[in-house]
Amino acid sequence: MAITDRQYALDLDAEDPLAKFRDEFINNTPEMCYLDGNSLGRLPKRTVKAVNDFMLNEWANEVVDGWSHWIDEAQPTGDLIGRAALGAAAGQVLACDTTSVNFFQLIGAALRARPDRKTIIIDAANFPTDRYIIQGYAERHGLTLITIDNEEGSDCAHERITPEILEKYLSQDVAVVTLEVIQYRSGARNDIKAITDLCRSYGALVVWDASHAVGAIEMNLDESGADLAVGCTYKYGNSGPGAPAWLFVAKRMQAELQVPIQGWFAQKDQFAMGPEFEKSKDIRGFQIASPSIMGLRVIRSSFEIIEEAGIDAIAQKCAIGTEMMIGLFDEWLAPLGFTLNTSRNPKERGGHISLVHPEAKRIAVALRQFANVIPDYREPNSVRVAISPLPTSYVEVWDGFQRLRDLVSTRQYEKISVESQRVS
Repeated sequence: MAITDRQYALDLDAEDPLAKFRDEFINNTPEMCYLDGNSLGRLPKRTVKAVNDFMLNEWANEVVDGWSHWIDEAQPTGDLIGRAALGAAAGQVLACDTTSVNFFQLIGAALRARPDRKTIIIDAANFPTDRYIIQGYAERHGLTLITIDNEEGSDCAHERITPEILEKYLSQDVAVVTLEVIQYRSGARNDIKAITDLCRSYGALVVWDASHAVGAIEMNLDESGADLAVGCTYKYGNSGPGAPAWLFVAKRMQAELQVPIQGWFAQKDQFAMGPEFEKSKDIRGFQIASPSIMGLRVIRSSFEIIEEAGIDAIAQKCAIGTEMMIGLFDEWLAPLGFTLNTSRNPKERGGHISLVHPEAKRIAVALRQFANVIPDYREPNSVRVAISPLPTSYVEVWDGFQRLRDLVSTRQYEKISVESQRVS
């Protein structure tokens, strides 16, 4: 069966062990091809019930007495994330705050743990918030910031950082290295274990940002020997816009590290309300303040689905789905002037691919306006398209690519003016 035959995708759906999970999600627009689950996942039906139950049966009736069982929910919810998606044993993950706050906290803790070292390493293609936070630390504390050039035109294939590339920048002065598990723009996948082992040999700590990986691929943080990681829950995690994020601190590191924001939830004897801060030695020592209970219930409902589906099966569907995308790119999009900025090796990518075109921004907007296809756009020239394995079918992806081909071949995107677009 040729990949350009729609039956190819229909056959994949017929054999998909995850197909039953599509019914777990609300889809009021079945004609839409939603290829942006790497940015915001769909709404699980269980989430609606979970939020309503919390509001009507707990908050409404228990009011402040509810805190007797709400207060520590960040920890079991974190354990669920770790168990379902991270390959992390209990007691190492907290569901709390935002990815940016958690990143700020763990970078600060890592720098404090290496006080005699004055160098930080990041890459130019890393997510903007991570780069900005690192820049702030370097400026405030007089640190040397090394930014690896891995953007378009560099020696790094598809923005991917290999151990061989990284080692050129390492020294005994490096305190922290921070990279993405999956590069947000290109979809390139960095090797957690190989890079962590390399950095450890130089005495440096690694803070991983797994925002574009969690819920799409298996990460095996414990087996990989990871020290520190952060990530969100609203992309492949399907936990909703602005849902709480998570942080991971390996048990062996928890007593050693001290975060810069010392909140009362991290206090060893929290309700003694003592005059001095004494950090809890376990994972609670990394929590700042009261958890968002409604947000945690949303995470619980969505990550229970991930746990039921199995992260290995999810990762396998990502590999098959992105392979189909690349095949359709070769047949349909390369002749139209697109180039592929994602590896053809499934072990070197996640759940999305990056399609580069000089008119990428107008194409991304035109797909929404004229073709009922939702991708997203990333500067300077990338259309990102993803398969979110639980709510997305293979035929939805296939149809989206066919519509993309037709829109570009007929040059409909030339009707678009993008000057006023803020969110893309």
